[in-house]
Amino acid sequence: MPLAATLLLCTVLTVQDGDTLRARCDTGRGGKQDVVTVRLHAIDAPEHGQPYGRRARQLLASLVARRPVRLACVDTDRYERRVCQVWVAPAETPDAPPTVDAGLALVTAGQAWWYRHFASAQTADERARYAAAKDDARTHRRGLWREGSAATPPWQWRRVHPRHADIAAAP
Repeated sequence: MPLAATLLLCTVLTVQDGDTLRARCDTGRGGKQDVVTVRLHAIDAPEHGQPYGRRARQLLASLVARRPVRLACVDTDRYERRVCQVWVAPAETPDAPPTVDAGLALVTAGQAWWYRHFASAQTADERARYAAAKDDARTHRRGLWREGSAATPPWQWRRVHPRHADIAAAP
């Protein structure tokens, strides 16, 4: 069953890797703003030092860096990052409402895995879109899927490279 989301309007300050960013968000408390670290929901991108890690970070940065975003946050992870779906306006119409799901864009481009472990927090429609995007990227060998069966999911890569897992989680 999908989780209720907390909605935040933010501006992305930095992109740390292919699935983590920092943003300044309106709090709704008299113009106050908070800086939050955000982990994109339902995806896992290659880590720093892992093949395609740099490309995933570059793609996320090209989508959201220094741009306004809408966050639909469903959780906080063990590193105190907000876990959110990140929505941004299309690049060709930056003043339009945010209709591009950044996580889905990364999966579509073959720069991140759909992390099925967290699919229960998605709607059935979202699960279908993410599964179709992953299957299409894999079928057409986009991004990390060029590696075929040699493409190592980040959750497996982190087990062999625990030092990188701690670095990636640091704010």
